Amino acid sequence: MKLKMKPAVQMPRVKVRKKKGTPVPPQVVLQPLGKRNISGDGGKAGMKGGIDEGLRLCELQYGSYCIWHEENREDMKDSMVKKLKDQLFVARAYYPSVAKIPAQNALTRDLRQNIQELERILSESTTDADLPPEIQKKSERMEATIAKSKSVTTDCHNVDKKLRQIFDLTEDEANFHMKQSAFLYQLAVQTMPKSQHCLSMRLTVEYFRDDSFDQELPVKYSDPTLQHYVIFSTNVIASTVVINSTVMHARDSMNQVFHVLTNGQNYYAMKHWFLGNTFKDAIVEVLNIDPFIPDFYDKTTPSHLNLPTEFRVSFHGINNASAMHSRTQYISIFSHSHYLLPEIFKNLEKVVVLDDDVVVQQDLSTLWSLNMGQKVMGAIQICSVRLGQVRSYLGESNFHKNSCTWMSGLNVIDLARWRKLGISETYWKLVKEQVSKKEGSAALASLLTFQDLIYALDNDWVLSGLGHDYELSTQSIKKAAVLHYNGNMKPWLELGIPKYKVYWRKFLNPENQFLNECNVNP
Repeated sequence: MKLKMKPAVQMPRVKVRKKKGTPVPPQVVLQPLGKRNISGDGGKAGMKGGIDEGLRLCELQYGSYCIWHEENREDMKDSMVKKLKDQLFVARAYYPSVAKIPAQNALTRDLRQNIQELERILSESTTDADLPPEIQKKSERMEATIAKSKSVTTDCHNVDKKLRQIFDLTEDEANFHMKQSAFLYQLAVQTMPKSQHCLSMRLTVEYFRDDSFDQELPVKYSDPTLQHYVIFSTNVIASTVVINSTVMHARDSMNQVFHVLTNGQNYYAMKHWFLGNTFKDAIVEVLNIDPFIPDFYDKTTPSHLNLPTEFRVSFHGINNASAMHSRTQYISIFSHSHYLLPEIFKNLEKVVVLDDDVVVQQDLSTLWSLNMGQKVMGAIQICSVRLGQVRSYLGESNFHKNSCTWMSGLNVIDLARWRKLGISETYWKLVKEQVSKKEGSAALASLLTFQDLIYALDNDWVLSGLGHDYELSTQSIKKAAVLHYNGNMKPWLELGIPKYKVYWRKFLNPENQFLNECNVNP
């Protein structure tokens, strides 16, 4: 039973050692006390003469459970349902032993009828509001029957054995529901919401109905003097928020070009959406990445678009006595598709890659004047997770164990130096080696590919964790240039953390026709 209970819920009887000449107050261990006096007058105010002396001692004694219980009292939700389940648990334990006694046929019948009645009620009711009006009488009848069963001389070993059997079954059921809950949670995270599927289908149909939007600006798309942003995404509204938030905070959107890389399934929906919406003076190009993949496809790489890969890394402290010493860090890194960038944008020398789960809150133009020296990529480094701590996932490759990991989300890439150093070729080689040797994780090859080639951006650029961390402060959120919703609870899902959704939702137009028709309301 739980410690925090309503006064009406009876607690289990506890044996109390008697002292000579001192009567044992019968109510002290049976149920919680009434409202405790906190007037500071030594506990005398508000006490009536009919209250037992034992209760007064319980109130006045420092460190008493009674004092702690009253100070931490909370109303139990659906307390009657919980009480009925407890009664059913105890009744099932006593029933087999009572049923074996020939002289207790009447009690056996009453016990069986009460068990069946509570089973029927609990199968139809999950909250106190669902319970029938006469439930209090049924509970009292069950309590009386249990009391009779306890008074009957039975084999305690049988009762104990039955209690353990029921407990094991309950534990197995709890484990089943826990696994089922985890599976459904992952399914909800990885499945596109119905409203967004509707949006994608509607936009695809509209694209083939209306060809008036089929306009191209090839010169501007490949002009290396402009600021080029790349987004890998299959989510229309997610990529819209990234672009809209970037443009809204830009000092000059005239020089901004956004390249949305998607797959063939979402290409026409994306194209119709971005050709039909304006983002100040910025332009948006939608590219189907599928035609670029066959040139690099083999048994070690998937033949479809890959979004940034996310990992949850958990570390446990030396003290195994408590899980409080453990910590969890979410990291996201480049996928296979990111290593096609030099081939897709052959005329560009520098790009900024934005994940589709970010929101931009400040002007990003200073990134284009960033001097990264001999480094290939600017990224946020996560020194709380070092390569040596994930070496079991990296195989036997050579690496510096004290090197920090890095995050995707906001990445400045020097494509000219990328090509010069053959970064893509290094990556494919590492992936093939890890797959052929069946060691480590091929997905983590990105960490090894960019070892010693990362230019560490200031941590104020990106605040990560809005997709899993409930404890981020409002001040740190407002201070960050980019908010990264890494984790399972993306802002476009119902599972998203509500208090962080407001920063994402304000860059969507709720009056849009397609969003209204498909009931897209993250």
